[in-house]
Amino acid sequence: MRKLLAALVMVSCVSAYAEEIALPDTVVTATRVPTPASLIPAGVTTIDRQTIEARGYNTLTDALADVPGFHVSASGGPGGQASVFVRGTNSNHVLVLRDGMPINDSSDPGSAFNFGVDTLSDVERIEVIRGPMAALYGSGAIGGVINLISRRGTEPGPHLTVDLSGGYPAQVRGAVSVTGTEGKFDYALTAASQSQRGFDSTPQRMTSYTGIPQGYHDRIATLNLGYTPVEGTRFSLFLRGRQALFSFNTLGTPTYDTANSQGSADSLLGRIGVQSTLFGGVWETGLFVGRLQEDRRYFEALAPADPNQNAMDNRYHTRRTDVQWNNTVHVGDTTSVTFGYQHLIDSITVRANNNFGGFPFTQNASARMIGDAIYAGVQTTLWKRLTLTGQIRQDWVAMNAPFTWRLGAVLDTPEIDTRFKVAYGTAFRAPSLFDRFGVDSFGYVGNPGLKPETAQGWEIGFSTTLPAYGQSDFVTFGTTYFNEQVNNLIVGVFFPVDTAINIGSAHLQGFETQLALHPAKWLTLRVTHTYTDAQDADAGSKLLRRPQHTGSFDAIITPLPGLKIVPDVAYTGAFRDALIDNGGNFLTSGTTQHGLIANLSVSYEVTPAVQVYAAAKNLFGSRFESVNGFQTPGTSVIAGVRITLQ
Repeated sequence: MRKLLAALVMVSCVSAYAEEIALPDTVVTATRVPTPASLIPAGVTTIDRQTIEARGYNTLTDALADVPGFHVSASGGPGGQASVFVRGTNSNHVLVLRDGMPINDSSDPGSAFNFGVDTLSDVERIEVIRGPMAALYGSGAIGGVINLISRRGTEPGPHLTVDLSGGYPAQVRGAVSVTGTEGKFDYALTAASQSQRGFDSTPQRMTSYTGIPQGYHDRIATLNLGYTPVEGTRFSLFLRGRQALFSFNTLGTPTYDTANSQGSADSLLGRIGVQSTLFGGVWETGLFVGRLQEDRRYFEALAPADPNQNAMDNRYHTRRTDVQWNNTVHVGDTTSVTFGYQHLIDSITVRANNNFGGFPFTQNASARMIGDAIYAGVQTTLWKRLTLTGQIRQDWVAMNAPFTWRLGAVLDTPEIDTRFKVAYGTAFRAPSLFDRFGVDSFGYVGNPGLKPETAQGWEIGFSTTLPAYGQSDFVTFGTTYFNEQVNNLIVGVFFPVDTAINIGSAHLQGFETQLALHPAKWLTLRVTHTYTDAQDADAGSKLLRRPQHTGSFDAIITPLPGLKIVPDVAYTGAFRDALIDNGGNFLTSGTTQHGLIANLSVSYEVTPAVQVYAAAKNLFGSRFESVNGFQTPGTSVIAGVRITLQ
């Protein structure tokens, strides 16, 4: 306890992500009820469209890199496999939503989401909630939830935005968005495409480095339509298609860059629904039906000069149907009750064919899983200073019936300009379809009897905003301590049968701390620091790719009207990983080097309708390896113009 208190005092003066504790954001994802972020008993970060544009974010990994408690492990640039570890949990312990619909990839061996593919042209807002949230959203929400909220027409229109840019090395981007309302209709249409030459993700330290880049190309089209026949009732139609093409590096022993490894990731999402407000606003109810189709392919032709004689043609197909009935009942001015039902159907087809050194290797799976769940929750404010939330959820999935719950409280003490928060919750992740039914030619056989992974976690923290020198938010600082235990981890074993069993456990704890200074209207300074202790609770060793220390520093400088300058520096401390030497040979696990990445974005509003901008990523050419054996993309610079017509 003395160590905990000492650490709390030490980190409380260190760092902050201002979007979390300085802005009066209203967040829906954390409780299913629109709530100011300051009243949510969880780690909350919101990234709105203005932030995406001001900071030059292009990909989802760009936007998540500076979020407290997050560590992004990317195997190269866009298109490469990218994992996100939230508060030390596994990469498949974060649930990704699109407008509230789960979109994790069921055909992935661990049902994880690949953060390396998606770009942000049609995203209006990203809401990030840290901590066990399965009581709201079910399987996978052990470390947290990321909700990608799409653009939608809200004002009489049309409003046209055209964004064109290009830069080094050989990258071109274009996006057109039309939003607005017309009578009883609202609409948002976004079409975007980009192409970039990319960089060689093989580290320059390795003898196999060739400098041959891995390119990336994508096309996105999104349609979001609404019809409001009477006030308070809206029928909706959402369609989104994405096609991404990319090249990638494969590792062997020794590593050899064939320069012909190609991948594709196609996605089609459709959703219809109706949402209505009844009884004078007392009851809000919504019914939604969504369908997701994901198709991925990884192809590498056999290269005669490859000493490994590697080749692959791997295909992954996911089909998901999601039905949700969501309700909120408002009791007076300070209490809301939520309840609902979810029905989820997942089916996958996996056909993987590989050749390693002349030895064939295949993986196959064709399976289907149905899940049902009911949930309920309550949120209330007492004495205008104590906000209480509670949620429960009962799931039925994979022949199991996990029950999860979460309780939280936020105490507002205006006398000392401070809010205190505390929360406790449970969570689970159902076994993936490959865990249960997959097979491969080396003898792996899925285990239909697997139990869900389970977790219990709590957090406690505070945030303080103090006025000074004429600024109401001159300084904002705070810290959160988190502690989570994950049990029944699904681990592969080779004896007596090559399969997966529930055997592992992990203990995760740490601090997310924050500091923001607003000394003048034209200047905001922000610092974040996260300390994470992620341990294999059985072996007593550190988990892979979980750095103990991560942090960031950025500033928003507006020296002239319309001019905005945003420098940003992200730090990643050393971490344990499976190491690869300069010859491309796999070694035992060990400690990697730390990394420092600097970015800079500048924008200028020429007129209210025309904005020019430029962004530089990895400004000083860092060769940091967030995954050992894969180098951070080199320095890139892009400049463009954004035209908005109303």
